[in-house]
Amino acid sequence: MPSQPIVPPETEHRAASADPWEWLEDVDGPRALEWVRARNADTATDLASTRSFEHTRARTREILDSDAKIPAAAWAGGLLYNFWRDGDHPRGVWRRTTPESYRTDAPEWETVLDLDALSADEGESWVWHGASILRPDCRRALVSLSPGGSDADVTRELDLVDLRFVPPEEGGFHRPLAKGGLGWIDHDTVFVQTDLGPGTTTTSGYPRTARRWRRGTPLAEAETVFEGREDDLYIAAAHLRTPGFERDVVHRSIDFYTGDLYLLDHPTDPTNPAGAVGAVDGGDAPGLVHVDVPASAEAGIRRDLLVVELRDDWDLRREGGALHPAGSLLATDLDEFLAGDRRLTVLFAPTPSTSLAGATWTRSHLVLTVLDDVRTRLVVLTPPTPDQAGAEHPTRAATSDTPTGWRERAVTGLPELGTVGVRALETDESDDVWLTVTDHLTPTTLALLAIPADGPVDAGLADPLKASPAGSTRAAWCRGSTSRCRTTARGSRTSSSVGRTSWTGPRAQPAHPGQATVQMTVQMTVRVIGRARVRASERAPRPCSTGTAGSRSR
Repeated sequence: MPSQPIVPPETEHRAASADPWEWLEDVDGPRALEWVRARNADTATDLASTRSFEHTRARTREILDSDAKIPAAAWAGGLLYNFWRDGDHPRGVWRRTTPESYRTDAPEWETVLDLDALSADEGESWVWHGASILRPDCRRALVSLSPGGSDADVTRELDLVDLRFVPPEEGGFHRPLAKGGLGWIDHDTVFVQTDLGPGTTTTSGYPRTARRWRRGTPLAEAETVFEGREDDLYIAAAHLRTPGFERDVVHRSIDFYTGDLYLLDHPTDPTNPAGAVGAVDGGDAPGLVHVDVPASAEAGIRRDLLVVELRDDWDLRREGGALHPAGSLLATDLDEFLAGDRRLTVLFAPTPSTSLAGATWTRSHLVLTVLDDVRTRLVVLTPPTPDQAGAEHPTRAATSDTPTGWRERAVTGLPELGTVGVRALETDESDDVWLTVTDHLTPTTLALLAIPADGPVDAGLADPLKASPAGSTRAAWCRGSTSRCRTTARGSRTSSSVGRTSWTGPRAQPAHPGQATVQMTVQMTVRVIGRARVRASERAPRPCSTGTAGSRSR
């Protein structure tokens, strides 16, 4: 807390306005920034005056700089990419290795981009804001870098073969410093949302328009595909790349907790006419279709499915559906929903003791992370194929007691206590998932679990890859309640009476597994505005990662 009470300054503006703090609305104004700097100085002084401050800071720095952290990785083009920071690389290095090398105690990493060297060469304090790799050839990436860690950043195209930035004069994509981003459509086309001058940003300073930008053309001439209101929060477009189900979508973030989802270039249905953008700015855009779910819901598209997670109750009884409580996860055929069918399949419904903590798609399955009395359990849901559930309604039940065709399997072999994290290895190419686990007795362990097409899903069969150190030993992966365990210490096997091993780590997006060794979580909110909804709506397909793993695959 500040050492002095915060009171609005006595100024002539105070007399002229009913709100004495209205001048803070000018978030980039010198007066507002000076006020923030003063408040930060008060807080820093108060924190530094505590007896435990220096010890906590030194211990945290030691852990964050340690080379014993588990390098969280993202799969792309047969390689594993990781963004790494330690004492030798304070700004970080984006690197990659082979799956075989990753399994060893000392992987052979190839440096893709060294931010410390780049900062020194360019005289800038670059901070990593993530990368998006173009699939399927994985030869190019869009890298976002922020000067000093600000919310505004630049995006540059990086050649992953020659390991160099592609300059604009060679046709490389380059987005100047602004709040926004680029996203791949194909090798020669990207979606761009950025500040292009007056009228192109919201009052929050974020992009108001989404545009389609073609290689070799001026950024200012990029085709506008959507324009939001000035008082919206963020507008962003994305390309969903699942083979056979490619789509372009627009996410309109109204505020932190509400927004709209639109389909671009979608065949217009007579019952759902194009021009949905007219509800935003009065314009007309043939082929733009609004997905009519509650604004507070998180909507995503996977192949031919619409998946909706509710923040509020959704009453569809007047439209032939049901009343769905807040916290539910629902699914239906996208085209049927656009045609007006409101009978949805319930994939998860909360109870007094359960809540949905996360979900991740693999090639064939949806894996749910459920908290049951604050205990983590995993559930694998497999959508039906048309021949399994009937071509007419393959994804939903006509009545509450009619089988939906979705298969549900509980993941066994998990710890009774502890934290379990799961994320897909690759949403379109694999049914493997990363498992990260920890508890109070066992250090963080990272393993790879292959989800079978049929039969039980046993986490005890996961392949241990990495573990944080615990004294002179490494963590053990224990099967069931028996005393036989497999350890990750250089491939050796030992017996143990520990029983079960517990897990922690990434939820929908990978947190840094090594941070669990301090029994604490440090969450850094970087570029959250706008991206939170993009990630949630892109659960199909979800990017590999931004943060520690260091790449988003598109």
